[in-house]
Amino acid sequence: MAADSRSRRVLIALGIYLVAGSVFAAVAGPARLAEHTAYNHYALLADAWLHGRQDLPAGAPHYAGNNDFATFHGKTYISFPPFPAVLMLPLVKVAGSPENFRDGQFMVWLAGVGPALLFLLLEKLRRTGRSTRSELEDIFLSLLFAFGTVYFFTAVEGTVWFAAHVVSVALVAGYMLCALDAEHPVLAGLLLVCSFATRPVTNLFAIFFALEALRVSAGGEIPAPGPEGATWRERAAATWNTLDRGALLRRYAAFALPILPVLGLCAWSNHSRFEHWSPADFGHEYLSVAWHDRMQKWGLFGYHYLGKNLACALTILPWFPAHGTRTSLLGPGGVPPFQINEHGLALWFTTPVYLWLLRPKERGWLHGALLVTVAGPALMLLLYQNTGWRQFGYRFSNDYAPLLFMLLAIGRRPLGWLFRAAAVWGVAVNLFGAITFDRGDARCERFYYRDGSQVTVYQPD
Repeated sequence: MAADSRSRRVLIALGIYLVAGSVFAAVAGPARLAEHTAYNHYALLADAWLHGRQDLPAGAPHYAGNNDFATFHGKTYISFPPFPAVLMLPLVKVAGSPENFRDGQFMVWLAGVGPALLFLLLEKLRRTGRSTRSELEDIFLSLLFAFGTVYFFTAVEGTVWFAAHVVSVALVAGYMLCALDAEHPVLAGLLLVCSFATRPVTNLFAIFFALEALRVSAGGEIPAPGPEGATWRERAAATWNTLDRGALLRRYAAFALPILPVLGLCAWSNHSRFEHWSPADFGHEYLSVAWHDRMQKWGLFGYHYLGKNLACALTILPWFPAHGTRTSLLGPGGVPPFQINEHGLALWFTTPVYLWLLRPKERGWLHGALLVTVAGPALMLLLYQNTGWRQFGYRFSNDYAPLLFMLLAIGRRPLGWLFRAAAVWGVAVNLFGAITFDRGDARCERFYYRDGSQVTVYQPD
């Protein structure tokens, strides 16, 4: 446990994993730990592979209610990107069937990995001088990510939509750890392509490795320092002159080495099922859901969805009952004091510490690189055909939340009493979501407004 030793960092990360995993398990409760979930799509996919198939020969199981299964040429497929099923494959084999495999419990124990890797990532920023946060502050930020963001309710769900976020958060945190300073190109490429095969929009994080490899290959600083008063064009020319182009190409080649075969495998899988060679199109347009026509008319991504997604990400607040209504906080039959639309609460409401990102105390190359990296997936998700419904908060933010915490770490704003108060608020709000969302209990369900058509965004007059 010597200061700044690798073993100390690993032990603290292990401690964060155990704390997070234990809390997640306690909040998830016996119902989610002792049985398989109703939406165990990844376990079903793993079982299909074990039987030498890509489709489900018996169709969707009755307990899943035909929820989010793709139908093509009379066959039923799992259209979710497959990497979580790869992780489950050996355990499904041991269990003997998807129904004997406790997929929710598996995800709960996996959910502590993301916060633990985030701590190692924040510590790397501190060790390399990019962050002035203390070790204790890095622990605080890592636990805040676990319990003060929408990752909390995501981690205890276990079902297919939320399982993908749990896996992706760990992969993205690991990827950023390896991509920083372009330190481990092959491992960075492997983690990124596995993340792509879990949450496809994360493939845009490749820009971060590209920028870091360029910086390192140019001597560690971009733009290169020049004489006093040098223009940006002169400094760009100096950068080009100092760039080791051979080293840059070697880094890019090593990064691409694990990516290309996995993309090829995804393309083959998609072609064998849906007769197209796109590695990123896993068949969601063939979902047999109520909003199938919407996807056919407007596509999976498009400007048509932007306004609604912006509203859900940034403006939805709890609904309060009409004036004069008698409410009951605990009674199962009473009117609740508030309700939450299942399009999810605004991101700044569930995690107000994100407001500190608006005015960083310092900016620089890393700050800019992270902003550019976050912008791609964030915009793509705002153009996606689904808001994230059903959700307690804007769950798609999980895809880039580890990078937002990196920005909090390097922004150098003091984590004063106001920040700590915002953190307490975030933990309290997200604890409520983790305890009550999708519990199937009347006392919890009454706090949520569900509209199966997905049309209602704001409280009707």
